Amino acid sequence: MDVGLLSYRQIIDLIDVGVYFVNPERTITFWNKGAEAITGFSSDEVMGRCCSDNILTHVNDQGHNLCLGVCPLEMSIQDKKIREEEIFLHHKDGHRVPIFVRSFPIQDERGNVVGGAEVFTDLSNRKASEFKLKELEKLAMLDRLTQVANRLYLERELEARMDEKKRYGTSFGVLFFDVDHFKVFNDTYGHDTGDVVLQYIAKNLTANARPSDLFGRWGGEEFLGVVRNVTLDELHAIGERFRMLVEKSYIHHEPENIHVTVSIGGTMARDDDTLKDVLKRADTLLYESKAQGRNRVTTR
Repeated sequence: MDVGLLSYRQIIDLIDVGVYFVNPERTITFWNKGAEAITGFSSDEVMGRCCSDNILTHVNDQGHNLCLGVCPLEMSIQDKKIREEEIFLHHKDGHRVPIFVRSFPIQDERGNVVGGAEVFTDLSNRKASEFKLKELEKLAMLDRLTQVANRLYLERELEARMDEKKRYGTSFGVLFFDVDHFKVFNDTYGHDTGDVVLQYIAKNLTANARPSDLFGRWGGEEFLGVVRNVTLDELHAIGERFRMLVEKSYIHHEPENIHVTVSIGGTMARDDDTLKDVLKRADTLLYESKAQGRNRVTTR
């Protein structure tokens, strides 16, 4: 293919990073194939709409909605400065995707701002997750609904980590997740919508996990994470990050956006623990989170 024959927009459409343009009112005027792949939203779905209109709704790692007053792209349009940061966008399927974003103003030849652009890269551990999925499929250890590790695989991972700790002293922790008021949610919106929510929770876990960690579905609305080489404080911070990401995720269910929260219990494996001890302690801490008001992380 002769690159000289391609327009700039065609070239931008060929790269594997997300790119979109907006006018001064932040209405989307261009949306490349990379943006489609990373966000799940097609060009036809977003052209002519504002990026904050149930599309990307960026949040930072504190869970603050950047579309409400601190939008990097809007600020770049206003002060003509380039900005870079790591944030989380909303995927069409409901979960949050970690991205590195660069926002900058678009100026005409006279220096007048005529719009803005964002270039963003997917930071999720997609390749590592895809490799794990292939291995899980081979072992028939994949949860069919959520496409993450099932309970059997999680139990084998836990046993391996317990053995590793006894042999080499390698630290690991367990995070136990439970969706808050999930029965009420299913009764209100139906089990099909509940299944979609479980799927986006699973995607939040796999997209934002470190390559060395394993997250899966324990059963029903419960998920479990096996987190290696951390301290208790670090385990708590990881649990808090996932709690925030689930809270800030949503799906559109006409006429509203709906979401759920999770309660989490986390604990480190101790030298004198059995696997049963670790799981029982994490489960007890999970129910402490629920007793204290839900949508929180309790670690000990």
